[in-house]
Amino acid sequence: MAQSRREWMRNGLLASGAALVPMGPWLQAREARGGRPAQGRRRMAFRFRPYTLQLKHVFTVAVSSRTTTPVMLTEVEYDGVVGFGEASMPPYLGESHETAAAFLSKVDLGPFANPLELETILAAVDALAPGNPAAKASVDIALHDLAGKLMGQPWYNIWGYDPARAPLTTFTIGIDTPEVVRQKTREAAEFKVLKIKLGRDTDKAMVEAIRSVTDKPLTGDANQGWTDRQQALDMIGWLKERGFEYVEQPLAKERVDDLAWITERSPIPIIGDEGVQRLADVRKAHGVYSGINIKLMKSTGMREAHRMLELARALGMKVMIGCMTETSCAISAAAQLSPMADWADLDGALLISNDVFDGATVVDGKVRIPDRPGIGAIRKAVTG
Repeated sequence: MAQSRREWMRNGLLASGAALVPMGPWLQAREARGGRPAQGRRRMAFRFRPYTLQLKHVFTVAVSSRTTTPVMLTEVEYDGVVGFGEASMPPYLGESHETAAAFLSKVDLGPFANPLELETILAAVDALAPGNPAAKASVDIALHDLAGKLMGQPWYNIWGYDPARAPLTTFTIGIDTPEVVRQKTREAAEFKVLKIKLGRDTDKAMVEAIRSVTDKPLTGDANQGWTDRQQALDMIGWLKERGFEYVEQPLAKERVDDLAWITERSPIPIIGDEGVQRLADVRKAHGVYSGINIKLMKSTGMREAHRMLELARALGMKVMIGCMTETSCAISAAAQLSPMADWADLDGALLISNDVFDGATVVDGKVRIPDRPGIGAIRKAVTG
């Protein structure tokens, strides 16, 4: 007969999804006390503060350019254990230090006695106000980090994933002049796959410049920049001939019928990014795109991103785990999902010059997930 959850816990194991993982010290102490902490005995403290990421190069996509990215750094503390989180908010997505502060000021984790009740806590956080996905993600990541530390396990173990299966990550080359693009390509020598930002009338010159210095596999991201579906399809065919493996968001996300038309005829997979934000969008994307790009800052964090991944897999869709420009905190959180993805685009921390965390790294082009509990990120310093 299968053991009950209580028996697993008494035997020093915790059941979570497909995995059985050893209990952390806090859970063992909790069992010794006879169950959950008494209401009011311990409370979760929540803190946040603004930070600005400095990009190593001007970052240009089809719709904008920038040299900085505003983020909000968050912490959840319980019984002396601290979980770290982050909201990354590229301005074109509509969140800012001001909007994040307004939302996060409403977050009160004090009433929740058990920090492992992520479903209950995060549902309440999501219900505080509509929108604010990155701000919500910052709470979600910090709570997951805290919970993993309390359990003494990294999240890939809790989910039952093999970290050795983490894929190669792309390195992003933003839109720029041929000379700068060639230099950026040379600087990315350690990466096995490059992601090229497209969506302007300089696309072919960009690609030719890159191909003049490397024959590595490439991927493309038009960021909704193309406007004519036939021209987009022709461009995708041209990219396929030059070694591109897939293309993200070729047209505006609202043009569902045209996107489905392109996907049906494309010689390479078409991935939905701006067109797939949260869980409810995954079923809508089926038949419109070949796969989806899951980002924690769109999905409100690890809880919903995990659900999106599982649903996309059930629907037979390809999955990419992506990112914004982020510190190694959010990148490490996203990396926990990467062993179940077809592709990863987790270079966000490598594009900045003032990372305040150590965490997931790239070794020989592949994502290496820390084996530390929680999301595996360690704070170096908090300055600026």
